[in-house]
This record gives sequence, structure tokens and C-alpha cells, in this order.
Amino acid sequence: MKKIYVNNNGELLENNGPTIEAANRGHLYGDGLFETIRVLNGVPINVEIHILRLIEGMTVLKMRVPSFFTTAFFTERIQEVIDRSEIEKGGRVRLSVDRSIGGTYRPETNEVSYFIEAYPMDNNEFILNKSGWEVDLYTCIRKQNNILSNFKTKNGLVYVMGAIEAKEKGLDDMLITNSNGEILESTSSNLFVVSNGILYTPGLDEGCLGGTMRMTIINLAIENGIKIYESSITPQNLLIADEMFLTNAINGIVWIGGYRTKRYMNNTSLKFVNLLNAHYSNKLVSHK
Repeated sequence: MKKIYVNNNGELLENNGPTIEAANRGHLYGDGLFETIRVLNGVPINVEIHILRLIEGMTVLKMRVPSFFTTAFFTERIQEVIDRSEIEKGGRVRLSVDRSIGGTYRPETNEVSYFIEAYPMDNNEFILNKSGWEVDLYTCIRKQNNILSNFKTKNGLVYVMGAIEAKEKGLDDMLITNSNGEILESTSSNLFVVSNGILYTPGLDEGCLGGTMRMTIINLAIENGIKIYESSITPQNLLIADEMFLTNAINGIVWIGGYRTKRYMNNTSLKFVNLLNAHYSNKLVSHK
């Protein structure tokens, strides 16, 4: 059985027991950020975009960004964990940054520590789900639109509670809404709606997560002459849409088959899965 490793702030450790220090502020207060990065052919993808978002989030959280926190630094550290864990094909990486230990709600310092973990995956490419997901609206908790909304902070209870409700209702996912009742995303993904061949996705100023795969899909749409707009999306928009799909860094694209009584196709979803695989195949060839 292969051994899995983590990097705890520069120290490479086997992932076979506790590896995080007591009093870690990410654990105690959710005082941290994280990025989830896909691995294809044993290589992490989109690292630069992830690090840009991570550093921007650190700045918003008033953490001191070390000068060595660069794309090159993290690419090397991530690749080391992947290689030591013998992940040669598909995988996923979680990169966490927490404010350093000390203090209670008022931190003693704004210095940070980082933590990298990697796990193998069966799929070494993006594969569209065979059966469309069933979704509904989650309205028990509204996501607040503030300076933290676009980042992956460790305060994720709105997503946890939404995912629990989806399970209780026998659904695959729930769609998160803001205080205006506009749909932002799902519990783990950004949302795209297709109507008459045009793509629509909630704008960052409405409070959705600034997903790396969301950005990739927007860029691929522009490159391939597909019209795409950032706009508010309401429940009424879902009822007249032709398609809906979700995007995140790990799954790529997941097509939605149904919202309540409404049924959807997956032609656009399939097209973008093929575009994604071609896009990263070319990048990995040039990387080698």
C-alpha cells in the first residue's frame, strides 16, 4: 500500500496520524484559507490561479504574505508531496494557509503557516457524470455578500448545512442564495446556466466564490466564440433555462439533470468537458 505524505509548514510527514499542531487557528477559529487543486498525470494544474486567489484572500484577512509565497515555491512543494505519495496519474491537493498560533479572537500575530496534503484519484481526466444531478434551493441560511465571499475561507458552515439538507432530501446538491434571493453557487461548485446557446453565471460582486474552474470556463467560452455573461440568476431563470451545470477544480463539470420538475439537457456540458480535456492535455504536453 502506498504511503501518503503531507507538508506541514516545510516539514514532510507521513499522513498516518495527527499532523496539525494543537491551538492551530484554522482549527480553533476558522482563521484560514484553502485551495483545492487538481492533479493530472501526476502534475498539479492551475497552480498560478490558485496562488493568486490565495494571496489575495490573505491580504483581505490581513495576514502577512511571506515574500517566498510564489507560484514557483508552492508548485515545488506540491510536486514534492505528489511525488513522495507516488501519485502518478489523477489526484487532488489541498493547500491550507492559517494565521499562526497565538491569541484568541484577537490574534497575537499575522504571520502564517501552510499545510499541503495530496490524495490519489481514479480519474486522470475530466469525465462528465452519466446521470444528471438533482438540485433544489437552500434557503435556511443565506450567504452574506462581503469582502470574504469570493474566497475559500475555513468558515464553510453554509455549505456544510446545505450539503446535509441535500442528503436529507435525497438530492445531489443544493443551490446557495444570497440575501436578495439570487442564486450564487452550489455547496461545492460555481453555477452556469445555458439559455438559447448563451452562458450565464453569477457575478463576483453578487457574492459567489471566485472559482478557478469558473474562470477557466469563462476563458474557454470566449476563446471558442461562445457568448457568456456575468449576471444575477433567479429561480425563475432556472425554469426557462435549457441547461445548467456546476464547475469546480476537482470535478471539472457536473451537469444538472433536474431542478424540481424542470428537466435539462447536457449538450453544452459535454462540449465543455471535451474543451477542458483538450486544454489541459496541451498544457501538460508543453509542461513535459
